[in-house]
Amino acid sequence: MTEEYMKRAIDLAKRGTGRVSPNPLVGAVIVKDGRILAEGYHACYGDLHAERHAFSRLREDASGAEMYVTLEPCCHYGKQPPCTEAIIQHGISRVYVGSDDPNGLVAGKGIAKLREAGITVKAHVMQEECDALNPVFFHYIRRQTPYVVMKYAMTMDGKIACETGASKWVTGQEARQHVQKTRNWLTAIMVGVQTVLQDNPKLTCRLPEGRNPVRIVCDSHLRIPEESDLVQTAKKIPLLVATLSSSLNLPQAQRLRDLGVDLISTASREERVDLQDLMRQLGDRKIDSILLEGGGTLNESALRAGIVNRVQVYLAPKIFGGSGRFTPVRGEGVPDPGQAWMAEKPVITRLGEDVLLEYDLIRQ
Repeated sequence: MTEEYMKRAIDLAKRGTGRVSPNPLVGAVIVKDGRILAEGYHACYGDLHAERHAFSRLREDASGAEMYVTLEPCCHYGKQPPCTEAIIQHGISRVYVGSDDPNGLVAGKGIAKLREAGITVKAHVMQEECDALNPVFFHYIRRQTPYVVMKYAMTMDGKIACETGASKWVTGQEARQHVQKTRNWLTAIMVGVQTVLQDNPKLTCRLPEGRNPVRIVCDSHLRIPEESDLVQTAKKIPLLVATLSSSLNLPQAQRLRDLGVDLISTASREERVDLQDLMRQLGDRKIDSILLEGGGTLNESALRAGIVNRVQVYLAPKIFGGSGRFTPVRGEGVPDPGQAWMAEKPVITRLGEDVLLEYDLIRQ
């Protein structure tokens, strides 16, 4: 039954997707005599943590009960008081924990606090599944830079568009709906200015109850049109434009600010936005995750900068043919197969007639 209750806690944790950043997704279940007394999850940043949410739903005494929680309970004061205190006060006798919390304020101290109070703690229960809830949180806590997911859709012959540049639509409806779920999950979405010039995207989340990501455009020389949908909606949905410091003196810089655009100046790398510097600045702004939806040029720059953590490849059962200039990653490429960017831990998901391939990128 241990796994059954932890699986329930994992399912509960997922309900907070898109709403808890920069906090982690956490679920909790309270069990006594083989019966669930209450359950909870972290629903929104600043709201009750999962453990306290579960206790708030208790309708009977929990003395001697067990708790299943996907992440080590916190033991410090933040926006909410310590969950360890609530666990101790309610007389919980045993706690099953999934993931360790790498936050320096917790990092084993939560489990130690419970054990000091005489509570039995079993750690690392379904740890792999629990860890899978929070790759963003774990990365951000450790590095203070965003977790970056590079996403692209391509045909069986590796094309992201036809020779004419037409790209709507490479994949089917089910795959495109999945992209919206990713936009809801991650805090921000980033493209290059060429994508804006070519497609005039809105970069919003189109799920009924979804949350729009912060929009980011890499635009070294401020070529983004003032009449673009992104700029025209900047006062309603945050738009950050990363550019070079020299571009801040251009006449359009102030006009963009007046339209609600937030301009970020970065260091220069080969006369382009330095992506590593940009990631540091975005991390300082509490942006913990980014969906990279740029074209082949931005993808290549991101790989060379070493900022990509995960790759999502939507593979469509189509063949476009052509010269191959519309590929997911452009640039000069690597000179030898042994120097390729390598990935691991493949996850394969069927989405209608399309296939989603997901990999963790191996840091070099």
